[in-house]
Order: sequence, then C-alpha cells, then structure tokens
Amino acid sequence: MQKTLFPGYSIGTDAYEDIRNVCPVYGKKAAVIGGKRALAAAQDKILAAAEAAGLEIIGPFWYGGEASVENIERLEPMVADADMIFAVGGGKAIDTCKVLAHRTNRPFFTFPTIASTCAACTSLGILYHPDGSLREYSFSKIPPNHIFIDPQIIADAPEQYLWAGIGDTMAKHYECTVSSRNDTPAHSDAMGIALSTMCAAPMLRWGKQALEDCRAHTVTPALTEVILGIIVSTGLVSNFVQVDYTTGLAHAVYNGFTILKSMEEHHHLHGEVVAYGILVLLTVDKQFEERDRVFAFNRAMGLPTQLADIHATPADLDAVADKALQGIDVRVYPYMVTKEMIINAIMELETYNKTQA
Repeated sequence: MQKTLFPGYSIGTDAYEDIRNVCPVYGKKAAVIGGKRALAAAQDKILAAAEAAGLEIIGPFWYGGEASVENIERLEPMVADADMIFAVGGGKAIDTCKVLAHRTNRPFFTFPTIASTCAACTSLGILYHPDGSLREYSFSKIPPNHIFIDPQIIADAPEQYLWAGIGDTMAKHYECTVSSRNDTPAHSDAMGIALSTMCAAPMLRWGKQALEDCRAHTVTPALTEVILGIIVSTGLVSNFVQVDYTTGLAHAVYNGFTILKSMEEHHHLHGEVVAYGILVLLTVDKQFEERDRVFAFNRAMGLPTQLADIHATPADLDAVADKALQGIDVRVYPYMVTKEMIINAIMELETYNKTQA
C-alpha cells in the first residue's frame, strides 16, 4: 500500500486559526499533549483556536520527557475519550504523540514549537529507552493530518534548537543520495531523492542569517525558509523515500553516540550530533571537497567538527562504532560500512581539525 505523502500545513502567526477549517471533520474532542516549554508557549493560542472551532480539549498533558514506550503506555488511558491528538513541541514530544496516535488509531495534528527535526511532518517515529539510548524505529504509513507552524513561537524558542535542526536537515540530502547510489529508485523514491536538494542548499544559503534572526526573535524570509526546510522539505523527503534511503551513516553515527552518558549530561541535541555525523559520512565516502565545505559551514555555525565538541574521546569509539552498526541505518548502502571505517574516518577528522586550527 502506498503511504500518504502530503500532510497539509499552515504557516504564519495566524496558522492556528486554521484549526477551525481542518480539524472539526475528525471529531469533537482533541487531546493536547506536549513538552512543558512547548505547552507554555503555544497552549493559549491552541485552546483559543480550538474553542473557536467548537472543539473540546482534553488535557493538556505533558508527554513525559522521553519518546519511550513507557510514556506512550502511560498516555493511552488519558486519550481514551479523544477523537484526535494534538502533538505540541519538538521531535521527541511529537514522536511520542505520533506513535500513540498510530497505536490507538487516531488522527493527529502537529504543532511544532521548535524547528529541530522533521518529526512534525513524517510518519516515522523514533523511540528511545528511558535512559535516552535508541530503542527502535516505529514504522507507519500515516503522517500527521496537518501541520500548524507559528514562526514567531519558533523564533522565540531557544536558538539552539534551530541550530541543531539545520544540521539534522542537511543530513537528509547526503544520506538519501549516498544510500540510494547503487539502486535504480522507483518513482516515489526518485522524487524524494530529487527533493532532498532542498534539505541542504537552503541551509547553506540562509542558515547563518536565520540563526541570527532567531537570536533576535524576528521572523524574516530567511528564517521562514529555514523553518520550512527543516520541517516540511525534510519531512516530505522522508515520506517519499523508503526507510533505507531516509537514513544513513550520519544517523548511524548519532545513534552510536547515544550510548555515552556525556550526551545527556551535556544536553547534546539530536541534530547537533547528526551534523557531526555528516562529516563522518562524507569522509567515509571520500567526498572530501564537499566534506570541507560542510566543515567550514559547521565551523561558521558553531556546529561540531571534532570529538571534543560533543564531549567524546577516542577511547569511546570502539563502543560507539559497535552501536552505530547495530541499527538499520546502513543496511542498504553502496558498500559495506565497517567499524574500522567509522573509527578511521573520525580519527581522520581529528587530524583535519588540527590542520584548520
């Protein structure tokens, strides 16, 4: 069965007003679930728009702090009377609601309050253990019914989320194009791979300006383009392509680093570590000219380029590389990725950093 590819979306400071045009056809009761900061930023606007649409709100409920099976099971009885789920916040909050909606067979709507991942647009959910380490991918063919994007709320959010989101977004282009290299993609996959250009080029063009605009809490064309790139372009690529093209070595590297306690202790973000993973991917793939371009961009943006930037050391690499290869991320690749290739690429990057000091 072909999965649904195109969730609708609204963007603008009045985006939530579209609730009245979109949601009532799905029922009368909406359970609102999200992160604490996200709910504080958005719930008044959501509740007002829902009331104007004639919807009854259940909650709001905190999602629990981790996209875990345990939190999903805790939330299930809370949404028993709801016709639909409103997912509010960042990637982990939205993925919690997404998998909850899939498990309970409910339509769901996303309200991203940060632009850090494409979770608000995709059907794929990522689940973690309570300690923050990767558990599994949750596959479904059903993306959100609609995305409501208020760019002012995103501009007022902590800037590091946009910063990390830029890194995560760029990975989609490099992962799609490398993972699919030896295949003849079917139509949907080919469309997604072509679209993936929109995940890297806008970030390289507008990323630095967008971050400055976010720091100033100002909605500008540059910031809007980057928000749409992070949430919509990247999400559509994920929806178009098969799962083996929507991930790759950059995310494998991220998953490897999730085993380190330092990731949680120092609050390193998903997209921040994925941005470092892009450099590893390009080094392994011997795309050195592009690696150097992305390296310079990361440096300019303050994104990580070396182990010290993510509080890791060479002594961690054996376990990190083992974890990186335990998932599905590089099971379809133009060549077999080995533990030694990952470790050697990371150490090559360490040397390259010294030459650029």
